[in-house]
Amino acid sequence: MPDVVVRKTALTVDEIFHEGGPAQATPLRRAVALAVISNPFAGRYVPEITGFMEDLKPLGLKMAGDLIAALGGDASVIEGYGKGAIVGEAGELEHAALWHAPGGYSMRELLPFSMAIVASTKKVGGPGCRLDVPITHSNASYVRSHFDAIEVGVNDAPRADEIVVALAMTTGARVHNRAGGLSADDVKGEDGLR
Repeated sequence: MPDVVVRKTALTVDEIFHEGGPAQATPLRRAVALAVISNPFAGRYVPEITGFMEDLKPLGLKMAGDLIAALGGDASVIEGYGKGAIVGEAGELEHAALWHAPGGYSMRELLPFSMAIVASTKKVGGPGCRLDVPITHSNASYVRSHFDAIEVGVNDAPRADEIVVALAMTTGARVHNRAGGLSADDVKGEDGLR
């Protein structure tokens, strides 16, 4: 398959102390890693594209490692994650879907408590397009306190022949979560759900 050609990357970290309620002593930290890559399938229909997922694995592992480092370097503090991709207009939605396995498995490989499926989203869009990346608890998808989303985007991407791939991680629940449901402290971690 073709080489993964990266035009640019971005890494952001948010620290959230409050959402209008009392300030937290330890802020929620949320980080996003983005990479703008060339779409080797842009402008034409290619029947067999799945091999590109294998080529994307090293990029996924690098981005996941960068996120862990940005959140303090201790993978055990990561409690939430998600992924997404925006494909430029000369591509197709299926090209964004190629990020599912390399993006998700890279995070699950590096995080010690990661039984849950990695929530994902994708779309076709032009430069400056924004994407809401869903976040769920990394070890149990039913932990309601960790249901969240992080808006991502790059001001000059994706160009028509590019894909923006995104990974996101968080260190905990929404700052003032009080919507009930399964608590993170009660997770059994056996099935990725509870």
